[in-house]
Amino acid sequence: MWLAQWFVAVSFGAGAAMKLAMPIPELAAIWPWAGDLPVFSVRLLGLIDLAGAVGIVLPALLRWPGKLTASAALGCSALQACAMVFHAMRAEFSALPVNVALLSASVATCIAYARKPA
Repeated sequence: MWLAQWFVAVSFGAGAAMKLAMPIPELAAIWPWAGDLPVFSVRLLGLIDLAGAVGIVLPALLRWPGKLTASAALGCSALQACAMVFHAMRAEFSALPVNVALLSASVATCIAYARKPA
């Protein structure tokens, strides 16, 4: 379970850092969609990614209720499902394997924490 959590946290954290810190032209060279969205949207997605990265590990590290981690994992899952639809609509099919991997790890974390005894 920790492996899935850290995979999701590191992946979302890296994505957040890129979306928040990189200039849009540089980011668009890596992810073309970033150049097609308003800057505010790209930065907002970075903040959402950062919240997911923190939410997926911080509650467990601080021994807060597991439902918080499960909620963060559910949010990460929803974000990846939306990203899959977004990329499919743009015919960016090469992005889908990453989305599927993150969706799978997020769902696994969500289920594990939701089923964990209190």
